[in-house]
Amino acid sequence: MSLEKKIDFVVLFSASKANPNGDPLNGNRPRIDYDGFGEVSDVCIKRKIRNRWMDMGQEIFVQSNEKRLDEYRSLKDRLEGSGLIQAEKDPDKVAKSACDKWLDIRGFGQVLAFKKNAGKDGKGISIGVRGPISIHTATSLEKVEINSMQITKSVNSEPTKDYEKGSDTMGTKHRVEFATYKLCGSINVQLAEKTGFSDVDADLLKKALCSLFENDASSARPEGSIEVNRVYWFEHDTKTGKISSASVHRGIEAEIVNPERKDFSRYQIKENGYEEFRREQLNDQLIVFKVLS
Repeated sequence: MSLEKKIDFVVLFSASKANPNGDPLNGNRPRIDYDGFGEVSDVCIKRKIRNRWMDMGQEIFVQSNEKRLDEYRSLKDRLEGSGLIQAEKDPDKVAKSACDKWLDIRGFGQVLAFKKNAGKDGKGISIGVRGPISIHTATSLEKVEINSMQITKSVNSEPTKDYEKGSDTMGTKHRVEFATYKLCGSINVQLAEKTGFSDVDADLLKKALCSLFENDASSARPEGSIEVNRVYWFEHDTKTGKISSASVHRGIEAEIVNPERKDFSRYQIKENGYEEFRREQLNDQLIVFKVLS
């Protein structure tokens, strides 16, 4: 059964001496806006959610080349390999079958647009699926401090004259010294009904948000340098919600109470405007709000 009640969520996560999301158009420096606040793109967050779902054993359509669970190296190959477009000619049936098979399609949606030889008649396909999960760009609570360091490789990539060090041995690494980011999102019931996104799927999303940076370590993000501090999960009692998503997201605020600290204890988190909800703190990380009956 598809989801019947609206859900909103807010996630607070911290980065310490790490690059949570590099900008390829700016030398892979951590993303910031024009005011100096750090950003992590919604696309980056969705990638991490997909990876966590894959770790949970779920079938995922958009898999990265670095972390694939099958032999397909393109979305077109994966769709054709599933046999869905060979079995169905009606685009609506193809979309429904894709939603039934892949969790990320029924969650985030997907544009299935491929050139000739992709469809049952060989003329290509163009199918759009709107997903119920909306993810905002995560933004830091304060302006971020970015430090850069020069690094060198111990060996040349290509041979050089007299075996001198080549220019390619020099490089630069960038990192955020410390920042806490606020991520907001929602699940739309009307779209969940169309894709078949269910309560079980919503629970998988909640688990993925709580463990967003597990199995995500890299040179730019050493193990333990990024962690989820708090997940606020709001369960409404209607399809449209008790209060607007904007009000829910706006209600979580942070006040600096320990300015000398460079960790999550730097902040006191305020929860404003949730009189209609019952608060349940399931653990140090997860807080669930349910509408009062």
